[in-house]
Amino acid sequence: MDLSSLEQKLKIKFNNPDLLQQALVHRSYINENPDFHLDQNERLEFLGDAVLELVVTENLYRNYPNPEGELTNWRAALVNAKMLAEIANRLEIDNYLLLSKGEAKDTGRARQYILANALEAMIGAMYLDQGYEITSQFIEREILKELPRILENQLYRDPKSRFQEMAQDRVGITPIYKVLKEQGPDHAKHFTVGVFLDKELVASGEGVSKQEAQEKAAQAGLKEREWG
Repeated sequence: MDLSSLEQKLKIKFNNPDLLQQALVHRSYINENPDFHLDQNERLEFLGDAVLELVVTENLYRNYPNPEGELTNWRAALVNAKMLAEIANRLEIDNYLLLSKGEAKDTGRARQYILANALEAMIGAMYLDQGYEITSQFIEREILKELPRILENQLYRDPKSRFQEMAQDRVGITPIYKVLKEQGPDHAKHFTVGVFLDKELVASGEGVSKQEAQEKAAQAGLKEREWG
């Protein structure tokens, strides 16, 4: 696969293109193609996760005098799977992933984690190929630039906390959550949860746990009420 177009997006020319290629190999692809000349990307992901956390931590420490708890929340918002998947989509990494036929068809939540993991693996590959400084510049350019948006919209706070605070402030009501629908066998439940202000259903959300469905409902409620 020609990865020169991806290198242009990353603004990095790899000395060893196989490292970049390996970062894009999901384990499901190796299961279907055991003779492929490269390993899957999980070891690179392990390394990239550590490099990413160090660069983000160092940047926050140097530039913000805030207490540890606040910096920890900001870092978590920058490096969680949802944010990394957004950045991976912006870089169009999906076009270069090597996946099994089954995984390639799944574009739901599982793909979000595959994209996030691939971005971490690419950071690991950068670190091995280019060193700390170039990798740090990439992380600042593509990931740390999201911090102002995170701070402005308080994305470092979970949606339920934000929705409750806004509801109490704007309408003087504490939201409540109710399960609207429960589907599937015990080992694979799927929940639909509604968030209510008094008796009004504001929004609903779905998830594989009640907690996830509640968070999705709160996020949808923030959007529905235009509360940020």
